[in-house]
Amino acid sequence: MPEVMPNYDYDSELLVKAYQKAIDDILRELERMDLSEFSRANQLSTLKSVGEILNGLNKEAGELAKLSIEKAAKDGVINTIISLGVVETVAEAENIVAFNRVNKELVKAVVADTQKDLLACSLNVDKKVRATVQKVSVEVMRNNLTRGINATATLRRDITAELRKQLGESVNTGIIDAAGRKWRPEKYVNVLVRSKMMEAHKEATINEALSREVLYGVISKHGAKDKCAAWEGKVVKFTRGAPGDYVYIGDLPKNEIFHPFCRHLITPKRKPERV
Repeated sequence: MPEVMPNYDYDSELLVKAYQKAIDDILRELERMDLSEFSRANQLSTLKSVGEILNGLNKEAGELAKLSIEKAAKDGVINTIISLGVVETVAEAENIVAFNRVNKELVKAVVADTQKDLLACSLNVDKKVRATVQKVSVEVMRNNLTRGINATATLRRDITAELRKQLGESVNTGIIDAAGRKWRPEKYVNVLVRSKMMEAHKEATINEALSREVLYGVISKHGAKDKCAAWEGKVVKFTRGAPGDYVYIGDLPKNEIFHPFCRHLITPKRKPERV
C-alpha cells in the first residue's frame, strides 16, 4: 500500500497571508507618521496601533498553527493505519483515527514550539519597528533644529524619503536564524510551518507504529536531487534495540534527511526484510 502523500500548501498559505496582511497594515500605519514635525503623541499612537496589529496576528497565527499541527499528526496516524493494512482507504482510516497518549503529548509539544517560534518572529518585528520609529523621531527633531539654516526643500525631501525607507525596512526583517540569515516574516513563517507539520507527521507515524508493535519504517521516494536521495527507500528502525542492521531513525544526519522543508515520509513496515 503506497504512503498517503500530504500537501500542506493551503495550511502554510493561510499563515503566510495572515503575516502579509499584518505587515501591510503596519506599513500603512508607518506611512501615516508625520515626518515634518515631531510629535510624541503621534509616535505613541503609531506604536500603539502596531502593537494592536501584532497582538491580533499572534492570536490568529497561534490558532492556525494548532489546527495545522493537529492535521499533520492525524495524517501521520492515517498513513500508519493504511500502510499496515488495518483499513484500505483514507475515508475508513478517518473513521477510526485517534491520538494515543504519546501522540497527544507530541501534538501539545509541537504546537507549543511552533507558537513560540511564530511569536518570536512577530516580537522581532515589533522590536525593530519600535527602535526604528524612535530613531526616526530623533532624526526628525534634528532636522527641524537645522531648518532655516541649511535645510533646503530638496534636502528635507531627501531626508524624509530616507526616513520612510528606514521605517519600511524595519518591518521586512522578521527574524535572524542561527546561521545569521535574515528572513522576511512571511518567508520564515512558510518554511517554519511546513517543517513543523512534516515533523508532526513523521513523529505521529512512528508513535502509532510503535503502539502497534511495528519497529521499522521505510523512507519515501520522490526523486530527490539533494542529499536526501541517498536515503530514499532505506529501512530505518524506530528503537535502538530493534533487531537488524538498520539505522536508528534518531541517528539520521539532519543535514541530509528530514531537514527543514523536507518532503520525505516514513511508512511503517512489520517485516523490513521484504522491502
